[in-house]
Amino acid sequence: MLKILKSRQPKRAPKSFVKEWFNSIVFAVIAATLIRWTTVEAFVVPTPSMENTIMVGDYLFVSKFHYGTRTTTTPLQIPLVHQKIPYTNIPSYLEWIELPSYRLPGISEVKQGDVVVFNVPPISLNNGEVHPVQMKTNYVKRCVALPGDELVIRDSEVIVNGRAMAHPANMKHSYIVVSDGEITTRSKKIIGVDPDDCFYLGYASRGNNIYRMHLTDVQFEAVRKAVYIKEVKKDSKGDFESDIFPSSIYSRWSGDNYGPLVMPKKGMTIIINDSTLAFYGETILLYDHAKNLSMNDHQLLDNGVPLKEYTFKQDYYFMMGDNRHNSLDSRYWGFVPEDHIVGKPIFIWLSMDSNADFIHKIRWSRMFTAID
Repeated sequence: MLKILKSRQPKRAPKSFVKEWFNSIVFAVIAATLIRWTTVEAFVVPTPSMENTIMVGDYLFVSKFHYGTRTTTTPLQIPLVHQKIPYTNIPSYLEWIELPSYRLPGISEVKQGDVVVFNVPPISLNNGEVHPVQMKTNYVKRCVALPGDELVIRDSEVIVNGRAMAHPANMKHSYIVVSDGEITTRSKKIIGVDPDDCFYLGYASRGNNIYRMHLTDVQFEAVRKAVYIKEVKKDSKGDFESDIFPSSIYSRWSGDNYGPLVMPKKGMTIIINDSTLAFYGETILLYDHAKNLSMNDHQLLDNGVPLKEYTFKQDYYFMMGDNRHNSLDSRYWGFVPEDHIVGKPIFIWLSMDSNADFIHKIRWSRMFTAID
């Protein structure tokens, strides 16, 4: 009688508990990193520059695939960490290998009125440190002008290519408010004024206190009707601010009265002279990937040879906050290059109010709301 002999295969030792957990964590980190890089990334909003469209404490899901995912320039980096290792001053990436960055095809392009997350360009807004583009600080603002557009702001009205831009639904303006006595925290809560948008300016005669408030139209009406408010008048930034972009004799502008200024566009050629270099010279040198260029005595030089004209190598956008008088935006630091665009916020998945008590800490009404 024939016996069928079974081949004996060595039994694998069962994985230890620690090894199983290690493998699971590695898989989860790799999966999260790929999702974060290619599809969506979570952000939290720390400043009131986009209120009330986006509020301090809003947690956003930002789509990377809308405008196209960017390939990384620094593959040697700690996953899920931005700029610095937490609780240290140690960079979270190494520049031993630097790759060129490309943008994969997206499902849409940046449009006027889009709320956009981007890497803010200037070194001064990146803690004075030089970072690769994708490691720069993230900002969120509204795009008001596209490449090739001409922007003008008159009395805080944004005009693009001769047409006034529609106001965002929850846009804020700045007001000077005179009250009979101090406006308490409780009073601010009753009239719906965010502490981040209320600034005490001083004490006037006869017990009057002066505040600067950034208010929506609804908040303005609530403040105006409060019995202890004596006067509310619109605050203007006037005709000139010293920290406006670009800082030159050709741009004696303010945040409320700005331009005209044409956005650089890929393929757009400008004549090189004093005024064009005042508007575009810094952008060309810092962000347009132009090699061997320098500026000297109001000239743009290529390897020491003066240029008569220059053609831009990428597109640029103009971003502004909906909280127009409490926003550090393109009016103060310049254009956003196309390679600095991160993605499009699609919805708020959590919203926390740091000024509320424990019971009201979560803004339930804002959860899973779309961003317009």
